[in-house]
Amino acid sequence: MPHEDRDEAPRAWRAVLARIEHDLAEGRIGPGDHLPPERELAVELGVGRSSVREALRVLEVMGLIRTATGSGPRSGAIVIATPTGGMQSLLRLQVAAQGFAVDDVVQTRLVLESAVVTALASAEHAGTADAHALLDAMDAPTLAPDEFLALDARLHLALAEASGNGVIAVMMAGLRAAIESYVLAGSARLDDWAGMRDRLHREHRELVAAIDAGDAERARMLVHDHIVGYYTATGLMPGTA
Repeated sequence: MPHEDRDEAPRAWRAVLARIEHDLAEGRIGPGDHLPPERELAVELGVGRSSVREALRVLEVMGLIRTATGSGPRSGAIVIATPTGGMQSLLRLQVAAQGFAVDDVVQTRLVLESAVVTALASAEHAGTADAHALLDAMDAPTLAPDEFLALDARLHLALAEASGNGVIAVMMAGLRAAIESYVLAGSARLDDWAGMRDRLHREHRELVAAIDAGDAERARMLVHDHIVGYYTATGLMPGTA
């Protein structure tokens, strides 16, 4: 009799992922719901329980479920509604392994952030209160480069979240996390960090002002020049126009 944890076919855990994906797409399960027990999935799909556990580990790393041992309503594998961690981890690892070029990541930021500022500037109420609070926090002259750049990242993410597009917000968070180390390393290459900090902060205020004024065209131009200007000045995107 074969051992119950031995896979009958290579990559059998993919069948488990496919089943869970199908159930999510069909609405049979959703955020807050428990996944079927390991034994039930193993029997239904004809795979070993090790394959089920492997699939659950993949889903947990992707940020789609959380698992807990024990008994009660919070135990087992539960679908969660905000799978941000998986996107951030994937992009960070791919950039670190040079699977995604930094240039490509930055170009993707340009596409996403242009959409964000256009949506905000075109909205009746832009919802930039969080952005203004972050702008005020960035006024502190004693901020170290890493502290300023952390606030910079939060500002851009706050604008993405204010746009109301959850997919863009998650992708923005992932992209920022993926290139965080490059952004900080770039600041060390600058001869005049204080001058760059003042320039970035001025550009931030001009960008938020354009959004508040409903000037989508100016907001798009400002966010493009703001992003490209920093990466070009720090040598992260040599030759970018």
